[in-house]
This record gives sequence, C-alpha cells and structure tokens, in this order.
Amino acid sequence: MPKEIILYNLAEGVTEEAYLDYVKNEKGPFLAGLPSAEKFELVKIVHSAAGEIPYRYVGILHIKNMAEFQQRDAPSAAFQEFMKKWRSMVKDFHILAGEEIY
Repeated sequence: MPKEIILYNLAEGVTEEAYLDYVKNEKGPFLAGLPSAEKFELVKIVHSAAGEIPYRYVGILHIKNMAEFQQRDAPSAAFQEFMKKWRSMVKDFHILAGEEIY
C-alpha cells in the first residue's frame, strides 16, 4: 500500500495543545476522509536511541491509490486550503512517498 510520510516540528508559537486540537478536529478527519486515503496516523516522537530527535511528529497517510491521490485529491482546492493552514503551524517539514514492502 502506498504511504505518504510527513516529518515535521511545530512552528514557533504553536502549542502542542492547540495543534492536537487541530489534528483531532480538522486535520485527521480531513485526511482520513479523502477518497484516495485508507487512514491517517500521527505519531509523536518521544525517544531516540541516537539521543537527538530531529522531528517531533510523523504523519502517515495510508493511500489506496497514489495516482488518484496525486491527480485528484492533492490538487483539489480543499486540499490546497488544508495545506496552507497546516504549513502555518509547522516547520522543518519533509513530505515523502513510498510503497510498503513488508
């Protein structure tokens, strides 16, 4: 199954409480409700064996069909508005796409 994996930190001035409220009430339901999405997960990183934690949050969007996501959902006006708001709340983000192999 294709996945989009998003690594990031919160922007200056964005509290964890405010962000988690946003995730529960807007981000999570929006992403999980995309026609091309299977589900959305958000992981807060609390420990690293290397000591340093470069990214505090990892979002994982499980995608049913990557072509549909890229051609229909991602370019939509609703998704672009979502991204605009989300980008104002985060920093140091990297968006990666991959295929599950095991």
